[in-house]
Amino acid sequence: GIRILGTNPNDIDRAENRNKFSRLLDELDIKQPAWKTFSTLENAEKFSQDVGYPVLIRPSYVLSGAAMNICFSNKDLERYIKEATLISQEYPVTVSKFFERAKEIELDAVAQKGEVKVAIISEHIEYAGVHSGDASIVLPTQTLNNQLLKKMRVAADNIAKVLQITGPFNIQFLLRSNEVYIIETNLRASRTFPFISKVTGINLIKIFIDALFDKTVPKINVPKLNFCAVKVPQFSFARLTGADPIVGVEMASTGEVACFGKDMEEAYLKSLLSVIPQCPEKGIFLSIGGDQKKQAFLSTAKLLPRLGLPIYATKKTAEFLNENGIEAKMLYKIHEKKSPNVLNFFQKKKIDFVIIITDKNIKKELNDDFMIRRAAVDNNIYVMTKIKNTQLFIKSLINKGLKGLEIKSWDEYKV
Repeated sequence: GIRILGTNPNDIDRAENRNKFSRLLDELDIKQPAWKTFSTLENAEKFSQDVGYPVLIRPSYVLSGAAMNICFSNKDLERYIKEATLISQEYPVTVSKFFERAKEIELDAVAQKGEVKVAIISEHIEYAGVHSGDASIVLPTQTLNNQLLKKMRVAADNIAKVLQITGPFNIQFLLRSNEVYIIETNLRASRTFPFISKVTGINLIKIFIDALFDKTVPKINVPKLNFCAVKVPQFSFARLTGADPIVGVEMASTGEVACFGKDMEEAYLKSLLSVIPQCPEKGIFLSIGGDQKKQAFLSTAKLLPRLGLPIYATKKTAEFLNENGIEAKMLYKIHEKKSPNVLNFFQKKKIDFVIIITDKNIKKELNDDFMIRRAAVDNNIYVMTKIKNTQLFIKSLINKGLKGLEIKSWDEYKV
C-alpha cells in the first residue's frame, strides 16, 4: 500500500465524521451545541422546537446553492428545506442549535504523534454566524481571560492525543456565557495559518512539514505580542450582479487584507480602509431592524455626529435616532418610489457609507434591505451589515482618524 504521511486516515475520519467526532467530544467531556441528523421535516421541526430556535441547517444535497442556513422558526425551516434542499433517508439534513450573540474563536496548531507543539488562538470580531473565511480576525485575542484560553488549550491537547494527530489542525470554538463549546475540528491547515504565521513570526508551515517527516520538533512558546493585527475580508459583490452583499454562514469573500497597529482599533481601521472604496466623507445612511438591535446600536449611533457628516435613515430608524437626540433625515426606501429617496441620494453621491443591520425575523424587511444593499454596492458604496464590526469601525475612525495612523514596515512590528 501507499504510506500516508501525518495523521492516520482512520483518525482523520473520526474528526471528519460528525457522529464519531461527537462521541469523541462526549468521551472527553467537551461541550458541543446540540445537534441531530434527520430524514424527515417533521422530526427536524420537533428537534428545533425542543432545543429552541434559531438553528443551523446543513443539508447533504443542495438545490439552490445554499449550503447552510440559519432558521428562526418552523416557517423558515419548512421554506428552506422545501425550496433549497432535499430531505430523505438518502439525503439527511443536519440540524444544530445556533447560539446568537456568541463569540467564535479559532485555535490553529501543529502536533506530532499526538503532542501539540505549537498552538495559537485568535478571535473573531463578529458574533458567531459568519463563515470563518468572511470573518474579521484579531490577534492577540482581546476579550478572553487566561482561564478560558487554558480551557481551549487543554481541549486541543486532549483531542490531539486521542486522534494521535501529526500535522496541522484547526479547532473552532464557541464561547457563550463563559461556557466553551467546540463547533468542529479540521485536521488541515486553515485559512488563518498564513495570517498567524506572519503576525507571530512562527513559520507554522515549516513546523508541520518537519512533523510530517518525523524530524524532531521542539515545543514552541508563542511570544507575547506588543502590537495587534487584524485580518478582514475583501468582497467582490460589485462584480456579481444581483448577489446580496451580506455576510453569513456561507463564504462570500474573494480575498483578504491584514494590517498591524498599536492596538485593535488602529489595526482594524488600517485593514478596513484597505478594502473599502473610500473613507466616509459625504454622508451616512442607516437602517437598523428591530427594537433590540436599535438599542444595541444606540451608544455607537451617538458617536456618529462627531464624524461631522449628515446622517440619513429609513423612517423608523430616523424616528429612533431623533428621539435619542441624534439628528437624522428620513429617506424613503427604494420600493416606496417617493422623494427624498435613498436610491436618488446614492446616485447623486450624497451618501458614501451605508449601515444596514437587518432583523431576520421580519421577512419584508429582508427584501427592503436587500434592495438598498444592492443599490449601494452598484453605486460603489461600502455596506456594513454586522453590528460588532460597525461599532468597531466607527469608534476606530473617531478615536484614531486618518491622521492618527502610523505607517510602519512589517519588520518594525516583529516581536
